[in-house]
Amino acid sequence: MASGTETSGSGDVGRTLELLWDTGRRPSRGPKPGRLTLERIVEAAVEVADRDGLGAVSMRRIATELGTGTMSLYRYVPGKAELLDLMLDRVQRPSEDPGDLGDGDWRAALEALGHATLALYRRHTWLLEVNQSRPILGPSALDGMEKVLARIKPMGLTDPELVSAIVLIDGYVVGAARTQVYQEEAERTSGLTDAQFWQAQEPVLVKAMTSGRYPVLASLSEDAFGTGFDHFDFGLQRILDGLEVLVAARRAADGPAADGSATAEQPS
Repeated sequence: MASGTETSGSGDVGRTLELLWDTGRRPSRGPKPGRLTLERIVEAAVEVADRDGLGAVSMRRIATELGTGTMSLYRYVPGKAELLDLMLDRVQRPSEDPGDLGDGDWRAALEALGHATLALYRRHTWLLEVNQSRPILGPSALDGMEKVLARIKPMGLTDPELVSAIVLIDGYVVGAARTQVYQEEAERTSGLTDAQFWQAQEPVLVKAMTSGRYPVLASLSEDAFGTGFDHFDFGLQRILDGLEVLVAARRAADGPAADGSATAEQPS
């Protein structure tokens, strides 16, 4: 993963929105129709980023990948900043499978969202290099948001709380994905497997554990730091447990008023 951070929304916002929503003027000159399209440019950029990192994406590199001149690309997209926003919307395109968010309640939908988002970051690790605090909202992003909100609306939370639930899941997944990707990068750059890395520390750690200085650590079972435990799913389930408590409390508080069973307080 290359160092440095790109920022979404750093280009011409108006022009980017035109390209995302197909409301702008189409190129009138350039390569023959069918040979070069905005969709092909964006897909080529995503492929380069997936293969070589976001730092490898440039207008010249994409032109080379497509076998055309760099200036031809500028007839379709103003520059890399706008191209990045198109790439982000492209990889967020939701699945057309209605069952991709599970077929259960809101909890099943958010659980599926968590795993799907982790898979997205694993497929496109360059996403971790992008500051998306100010995203340009295109059709794919809004389609995905609409799909999730439709499934979790029955939670009975306020609209800001529903959005916050999605933000909560995404924030957790980003942290987990970054940890996984960094671990793989460390193994690749160091030439040491994860097992070899910890094995190198074992003599010192064994001595530390038998010194009496760390009684709680020394009392832990051998599998406490093993690879067999699914830390990601454990954390995700605890987040969902917390949301479930909130949903239950909100329903309990709203229940009497909602079913009309509340009675007026009698004067003493």
